[in-house]
Amino acid sequence: MQQNLTSHRQTITNQHLSIMKSNTQQFNFSDIAHGMWRLHQWNMSTGQLQHFVEEAIGVGITTFDHADIYGNYTCENIFGIMLAQSPSLRQQMQLVTKCGIRLISENRPENTFHTYDTSAGHIIRSAERSLKNFRTDYLDLLLIHRPDPLMDATEVAKAFTDLRNSGKVLHFGVSNFAPWQFDLLQSHLAFPLVTNQVEVSLLNMDAMHDGTLDQCQRFGIRPMAWSPLAGGNLFGEAATPQAVRLQKTLSEIAAEMDAAPDQVALAWLLRHPARIVPVVGTGNIDRLRGAAAALKLQLSREYWFRLWTASAGHEVP
Repeated sequence: MQQNLTSHRQTITNQHLSIMKSNTQQFNFSDIAHGMWRLHQWNMSTGQLQHFVEEAIGVGITTFDHADIYGNYTCENIFGIMLAQSPSLRQQMQLVTKCGIRLISENRPENTFHTYDTSAGHIIRSAERSLKNFRTDYLDLLLIHRPDPLMDATEVAKAFTDLRNSGKVLHFGVSNFAPWQFDLLQSHLAFPLVTNQVEVSLLNMDAMHDGTLDQCQRFGIRPMAWSPLAGGNLFGEAATPQAVRLQKTLSEIAAEMDAAPDQVALAWLLRHPARIVPVVGTGNIDRLRGAAAALKLQLSREYWFRLWTASAGHEVP
């Protein structure tokens, strides 16, 4: 029994490696992405948003992360209005969006219950609606937003393949998937998934220990990290012993490196060999510039483990 299971896993692994090696058009992320989930709260005019995006691109942040549900189904459209005003920006960025969650909303009257939906019809309709919202004819990357207990991998693969063959979506990935859920979907595709967007930060290191980042390294895909600063909880009023330890250690290392604590927290993620892409969500251009500056920090192995230890509450075994 164990021998058969091991053989099956090896077959899946060999299939994955073959698919990855045969792919010649890997998705190119910027090393830090910008998350647009709070866009509707920024109260920017179209011109102000255009300037903000131009500034982000100017500091090397060219990957913009969306989801159809952000801002109660409004953020994609806000961004699309800006792109319609300045269409040249489209060629300077990578547009990422997600689908698969159905929220009860006046903007989606057809949704009568909060569910997940990874049916082929819903995926294709969502992608086509996102294209209209963004005023573009292609998406660079489409993700399944959450694992769906009713996900039929064959059906998802068909939707992805149809969207790819039509040129509407260039690349595909997932979000919040466990390694075995990623394996299931990948095993039904003839082209590689290019990312798994998961929560990872100094306050949440689960992805470093549950096989998620190991899988990304094995298959040469770059994970995206949502909430890389733990939603600001690393720098607010410390509510837990873990946060207290981390604030102290981040402040110490930041002083030693002549950097800001949030830059050190991002550098900690960037130091990981899986080549994590932190997704930051600020609407403040100075903070965005500060995040981009984290790319210049070279965090030593000792600094990295000092922070790991502060988070875990104990030294490595």
